[in-house]
Order: sequence, then C-alpha cells, then structure tokens
Amino acid sequence: MSDRTYGVEEKAKLERLVNEGVTVLQEIEDLNEGLKDTVKAVAEELNIKPSLINKAIKIAQKGDWAAH
Repeated sequence: MSDRTYGVEEKAKLERLVNEGVTVLQEIEDLNEGLKDTVKAVAEELNIKPSLINKAIKIAQKGDWAAH
C-alpha cells in the first residue's frame, strides 16, 4: 500500500465510484436474471433447448452470423 494521504474530496470521489459500481453490477445481475427467465420461457414455448437460444444470442452479439 501507499503512504499517500487522501483528502475529503478524493475520499468522496472514491465513495461515489464504489456506490455507482455496486449499482451497475446489481443492474447487470438483474438484467441477466431477466434474460435467463425470458430465454427459458421462450425455449419451453418453442420446445427447444435454452442453450441453443443462448448460443444464438452470443453469436448475434459478436456480429458473427456469417461464420455460423
């Protein structure tokens, strides 16, 4: 660790960043859970494996349709 001393302004900036980071990570977790539930529901409705839909989502995200 450093022997550096942080002032009030720097501590406040770090605290804001940590709080915002926690919020962002929670939002990501919530969105992932919602996507998982949606994929599962659609997979059941269409009688296909959720993993196939998840694979298609990952391919689409990478813009890699031509390779598949």
